[in-house]
Amino acid sequence: MSRPILLAVSHGTSDAEGARAISDLVGAVAAAMPEVEVRSAFVDVQQPDAADLLPTIDGPVVIVPLLLSRGFHVHHDLHGMAAKKADAVVSAPMGPDPRLAEVLAERLSETLPTVPDSTHTEDAPVILAVAGSRDPASLTDAEAMASLLSLRLGRRVELAYLAAREPDLAHALREHPDAVVSTYLLARGFFFDLTLRQAPGRRVTAPLLDGTTVPQPLIDLVIARYEGASEQLLTAQSPGAALTPEPAQS
Repeated sequence: MSRPILLAVSHGTSDAEGARAISDLVGAVAAAMPEVEVRSAFVDVQQPDAADLLPTIDGPVVIVPLLLSRGFHVHHDLHGMAAKKADAVVSAPMGPDPRLAEVLAERLSETLPTVPDSTHTEDAPVILAVAGSRDPASLTDAEAMASLLSLRLGRRVELAYLAAREPDLAHALREHPDAVVSTYLLARGFFFDLTLRQAPGRRVTAPLLDGTTVPQPLIDLVIARYEGASEQLLTAQSPGAALTPEPAQS
């Protein structure tokens, strides 16, 4: 029996650099898993639309959300479309996960000066700027990601939201004027542009996918999400088995 298809589903963006970076991630995952057919789709902006594509795919499918937390797109869009296909399952989203903290820490090391200047001290907090969602699960995921990054860095990490929740980034920067902004976004696009507008003159890290090389931890993370959900799917297809939700974290 062939392995389930990996359908990597991202939000979609009109930013050409961001779209290319996410395409590069999907390509890197495909190169790392030559025995698995890897396809990509979107829930907004770009084509193909995941809801249109999924019914045309024959055989088992593991949908891997290239999204950083649970929210409307995961709970409503992706689980909704998977419920209409008996041999499809949705993995956990990418975050929260220690591998994301690893990449965020690398982005910070690229942004912070080697020698602290007058506006930066080693005990200054990092502001983790997240997209934000009204879904309560997304709040839990954001807080978990901030804790993972704080543990990785050994320093305070404060949360700021770019939409839907408080504090917003401008407020967080007023509260912590010496902080650096850690961009908790997968790639460039609307929310990254918003981050730059809300933090003029501030140190802001590149997104997780910076448009150059694809970080190995992100490749490993997508593969881990696929493998976990693939096992779940195969178990569920056994006689008498019932499909259970994929856990939020690995």
